[in-house]
Amino acid sequence: MEKVEALKDRITHVIKLDSTDIHAIKTLPLKDADAVIVAIGEDIGASILTTALLKQLNVKRIIGRVISPVHETVISAIGIDEVVHPEQETAERWSKKLDMNGVVESFNISGNYNIIEVKTPVKYVDKTIRNCDLRKHYDLNVITILRSESKESIFGFEKTVKNSVGVVTGDTVIMGDDILVLFGHIRDLRKFIEENN
Repeated sequence: MEKVEALKDRITHVIKLDSTDIHAIKTLPLKDADAVIVAIGEDIGASILTTALLKQLNVKRIIGRVISPVHETVISAIGIDEVVHPEQETAERWSKKLDMNGVVESFNISGNYNIIEVKTPVKYVDKTIRNCDLRKHYDLNVITILRSESKESIFGFEKTVKNSVGVVTGDTVIMGDDILVLFGHIRDLRKFIEENN
């Protein structure tokens, strides 16, 4: 109950119940939910049973967190929409971040295509997107730019946050502390990083 108390002011609805009990689950407004995420910690049995009950109740979209290959096999056999491996995905992201100098964040989109957030190389500072022509030189698209902005925290302290400048155009000017959000083949992203760091 203390977890519910800790979260009740930060989340719209906080409910504590036994998710392996069909009668308890039926009290939830599942028909109004866009998706249900089953992210039960280490209790694989509870995760599988909860997922099966949600499937039985015809929930629109079920996303299941899995912690092992066997867990994934059983969850997939139930027929859920999506399976996530947060620990594995985080490890892959970190390996890319550590492998590519200057990369702030990395997201695999499909196969060898990624989106990366990378610190602006010095040679692109004060230039427009058009002048940089990353599409021509590297076959990369600039999706957006994250720009630093000072904000006051709820405790009155000054903090720096990164906000998107929105959709970039050819006339968008790149500044020194900007983070470029780039999309492209991993080979082209690596080439860009190697040639600019």
